[in-house]
Amino acid sequence: VGGGGRTGAVRPVGVFLAAKLGTHALLGALLGLVGGAVQPGPRVRGALLVAAALILALFALDLLGFKPARRILRRDEEPEHCRTPRFRRPAALGAATVLLPCGLTLSAELLAVTSRSALGGAAVMTGFVLGTAPLFGLIGVTVGRTLAVLRGRLTALLAVALIAVAGWTLMSGLRLAGRLPDGGGTASAADSARFVRTDASGTQVVTVWALDRGYRPALLTARAGVRTVLVLRTRDTRGHTRAFTIPSLGKDVVLPVTGETRVDLGAPAPGRLRFVCASGHFPGAITFR
Repeated sequence: VGGGGRTGAVRPVGVFLAAKLGTHALLGALLGLVGGAVQPGPRVRGALLVAAALILALFALDLLGFKPARRILRRDEEPEHCRTPRFRRPAALGAATVLLPCGLTLSAELLAVTSRSALGGAAVMTGFVLGTAPLFGLIGVTVGRTLAVLRGRLTALLAVALIAVAGWTLMSGLRLAGRLPDGGGTASAADSARFVRTDASGTQVVTVWALDRGYRPALLTARAGVRTVLVLRTRDTRGHTRAFTIPSLGKDVVLPVTGETRVDLGAPAPGRLRFVCASGHFPGAITFR
């Protein structure tokens, strides 16, 4: 590891955090300036997650010494006295964190949107990054020094971990883009009877709870061809599920921490209406028959 000792471990971490701070501040400014209109739709966000997964996979292959991946990442061997290019990779990784699915990041982005100003949005995202910087810095320096001591033994494990994260991110992206099935499954008759009802006006009301660890129930059966309203309920919910997405409709709904939100689905045709949290982690579906 060039630079040796404390400096060799700290500088790449500093570059990583600086790049992360810059990209998040810029994103916050854009979100605050344009408001909700700047948020990309589910398919675009899904494509970004797929791209992030491919980048993570490239870094994993690079760690394993896969030459094509090294050529793509332009990781050339440098003389010992020329160290500046070594910071390109930490900078790229820091900037790429803006693409990763994270409930805390999504919450900060929602606050940036509601600020309605470039300065306010940038301040929100900057505060978010600065607040998490000490923890990331400590982890980065500790991991960097450990890798320097046990480079050969841990590189393979780190590469495997990166591949696992890349696969998880890829599935989230495909699910968010509506390209990955929700896994099938059959809705419980008891759940459908409990959470699907018809009100006095003849409107079908489907109720789904958004909890921190997923949607309950995640699978429901309802009647097709009748006016339907989806009621989303929260109770002290602060996770990914607050950002509710219906990929096929290109619809995103931001739910309150506690409350009830109604979504008019019209008169759905027979078929499966899939939904997922905005980060692609927690899927569900309503089957209309």
